[in-house]
Amino acid sequence: MDLHDFEGQDLYFDEHMPDKISILIESASECYGTLDAEKKLRDAFFLAPENLSVLVALYRFYYYQHNYENALVVAKHALTFSGRRIQFPEDWQYLTIDHLGVGAQISMGMVRFYLLSLKAAAYINLRLNRFETAEQMLKKIIQVDSSDRLGAVALLTVAEQHLLNEQMNVANFS
Repeated sequence: MDLHDFEGQDLYFDEHMPDKISILIESASECYGTLDAEKKLRDAFFLAPENLSVLVALYRFYYYQHNYENALVVAKHALTFSGRRIQFPEDWQYLTIDHLGVGAQISMGMVRFYLLSLKAAAYINLRLNRFETAEQMLKKIIQVDSSDRLGAVALLTVAEQHLLNEQMNVANFS
């Protein structure tokens, strides 16, 4: 299965967004970097918590503000809501290639969104020095994306290098 093959399918940003939500997101972008921007994005989230465009906007806001804990919460919401749409298990750890097949029949774009949300969560875990969790997430992506179309292998190398360094540091102090 080619995770770049989603031609002709709607992507998350193609979904209908109520005008009120669209206005909040646009307004947040105009005052980016302020508490008002976060408030507007949070308001959009509370009005449309399952809207993937809202989740992407909120994730990006927190990520670029270096608020990684909140970015991780949003990434987990994105996993939950996108996973439900394509009948994925509630826990990403139980995801199999068979689930990808079912999900692809529903929406290949949503499968890709889900896996990229998992990659985003893994990346945030790397930033938070949670290397084992990041490693597990990245290995799951690679398990279902053996061609590495989503670029998880490079991040896995980073996670494994940090874990190896930690093991070597512990061994040196023992």
